[in-house]
Amino acid sequence: MNRCDVCGNEYQDAFTLRTASGDEYVFDSFECAIHRVAPSCAHCGCKVIGHGVQAGDQVFCCAHCAHESGVGAVSDNAEHPVLA
Repeated sequence: MNRCDVCGNEYQDAFTLRTASGDEYVFDSFECAIHRVAPSCAHCGCKVIGHGVQAGDQVFCCAHCAHESGVGAVSDNAEHPVLA
């Protein structure tokens, strides 16, 4: 059995995740995978598990957090842009 790189649990259905940079990790759950590899919002610190908003080299969980950090003209919904 494989051992989770985050929690250490041995699990027969563990899976391997390879990142774009080539790093490989073994996880027993999506929760552990999110904990280890998901980016954190540059404003509020929550894990970004959706598409998020990217501005330069910063990632935000939503347009609101990007706006609060001074990023202008970003939108979660194209019909309702958040303007700085």
